[in-house]
Amino acid sequence: MRICMVSDFFYPSIGGVEEHVYNLSQKLLDQGHKVVVLTHAYGDCNGVRYVTNYLKVYYLPIKVCYNQCILPTAVCNVPLLRAVLLRERIEVVHGHSAFSALAHEALMVGSLLGLKTVFTDHSLFGFADLSAALTNNLLEVNLSMVNHAICVSHIGKENTVLRARVAKHRVSVIPNAVDTALFTPDPSQRPSDETIIFVVASRLVYRKGIDLLAGLIPRFKNMPNTKFIIVGDGPKRDLLEEIREKTNMQERVEIVGAVEHARVRDVLVRGHIFLNTSLTEAYCMAIVEAASCGLQVVSTSVGGIPEVLPKSLILLAEPDIDAIYAAMLVAIERHKLNIPLMNAGMTNGHLDQHVESQSKRRRRKVKAKQTTIPSPNLSTITPQAPCGRSAEPADESSQFEPVLCPHRCNELVETLYNWDDVAHRTVRVYERVIQERSFSISELIAAVYQHGSWFLVFLVVAHFLMRLLEVWRPRSRVEPARDLKTSTK
Repeated sequence: MRICMVSDFFYPSIGGVEEHVYNLSQKLLDQGHKVVVLTHAYGDCNGVRYVTNYLKVYYLPIKVCYNQCILPTAVCNVPLLRAVLLRERIEVVHGHSAFSALAHEALMVGSLLGLKTVFTDHSLFGFADLSAALTNNLLEVNLSMVNHAICVSHIGKENTVLRARVAKHRVSVIPNAVDTALFTPDPSQRPSDETIIFVVASRLVYRKGIDLLAGLIPRFKNMPNTKFIIVGDGPKRDLLEEIREKTNMQERVEIVGAVEHARVRDVLVRGHIFLNTSLTEAYCMAIVEAASCGLQVVSTSVGGIPEVLPKSLILLAEPDIDAIYAAMLVAIERHKLNIPLMNAGMTNGHLDQHVESQSKRRRRKVKAKQTTIPSPNLSTITPQAPCGRSAEPADESSQFEPVLCPHRCNELVETLYNWDDVAHRTVRVYERVIQERSFSISELIAAVYQHGSWFLVFLVVAHFLMRLLEVWRPRSRVEPARDLKTSTK
């Protein structure tokens, strides 16, 4: 098959959507499919580029309007998109992210050309504020012209079905994945003393809960054996720097800033606990990458996060400062009971039986003496249950459960999420839509009119523009692009 991935978010930008598009494209290329990526220009990065494994990327000369997204004109980019899709002889147009105006425009052009269209929604949206209402309305109109939709979590599917009013049978759930061969543990990078390091890796924006993080940091001012490493950049960075100065924690709060994705693993392996304070997430790639590096995860229980990791790898808490702080204390106590023994008895990434029995005796002894750490409100902490089941409330013994060996964490994540499985399931969606007949212009008009008559004007204008382009430059006169021969594996 010949597939075109379209999104405003791609390298050199860094994020979950960018990672998803790149890794999925690589696996599809390995399976023998032809894949090209459409995105807008990033500064000097424009024109046609080739990246790893001869993945062809079109950096279109389109100006960015806001937050790395182009201005949603609906018709101005029709000639350019049509030319690329015809030159590459695309069969399936796959758009990514509800925030991406370029993806929505490419899906409309693909439908008008009679191509099959697939859309992947990576985010959750509300229904109350004006921006969410406008985005939901636009998504509702665009999904009426799409053959099939994909969501990265079950809660994401429910959210998309409700806000876009799309039939459930037209939406599939295919989660993200992580390259566990890249995100491998390295316990030797952790401090040799009993210092506990929290790692935060996310965009420093409101929806990532940075305000919660700013409220949590001062609570550890009187705990000298704890440190924070914060990776990422954004408008909330000034807030974190201000909090660091006010609390006089310059030596214990390290703000690294934005780093290349290839270097994220080098930061993760320095920590013991990964902290995620997001207010909304459809999936959250960051916690999976952290778990693959052997970190215990403490996260807010929002969106699709409760579906992602098993209870042995994550502690969930309500998006509240007190609840997250209590979960962090539990995670700290778990590591205090295990770090000395793991450092002493680690053999090829596993504890021997003698050291493991010592660990169990120590936990029983500490539990019997009633540890003197502040007693958290454990009713607000929820260890994650196996996939498909609701999590049960934590009991008081949860803080005495052992921390898994970092290498065991990596093995567990590898069994749960891998890109080969994601690519295989995505191809099944492609094969399904390829067998469907293309939408006629009358069906597209009827679908758009039913979901949003205001957008009908743009569809009709785009249709007549396509007709004019067909007269001016017919498909038969569009020179097909040459395919570079890739080495067979």
